[in-house]
Amino acid sequence: MLRNEKGMNLIEIMIVMVIIGGLLSVIGTTVFNALDRSRMSTARIQISEISKALEMYSTDCKSYPSNDVGLQALLQAPADCKNWGPGQYLKKNVLTDPWNREFLYENTGQKYIIKSLGKDGKEGGEGVNADISSEDEK
Repeated sequence: MLRNEKGMNLIEIMIVMVIIGGLLSVIGTTVFNALDRSRMSTARIQISEISKALEMYSTDCKSYPSNDVGLQALLQAPADCKNWGPGQYLKKNVLTDPWNREFLYENTGQKYIIKSLGKDGKEGGEGVNADISSEDEK
């Protein structure tokens, strides 16, 4: 005598779980890659904002901040700049990249370089781990 069985057996449930797992891995990878790209774009925008603030600072103080003072000169008047301000050139939270690390700053004498070390926090790298620099824009 055959029974009319309703529901799913274990193999059917496992097949459905494998299909759902595969879909989630593809969707998850796409979402995380988009998040990484958006963080890189945010870092570029922040570098652009810092560059504009450095240009205003240079106009007021007749030079870019020294390496020992760095980007903090945009938040608080250094002793060697008499025409600083009248207020901060930037908000403090702009000085950290989207990975919550401070931007690196170097005054080469003729120009400045602002850099984020990217997702991995190490020099160099490719893709989402690549450095983002003010040199990239020029």
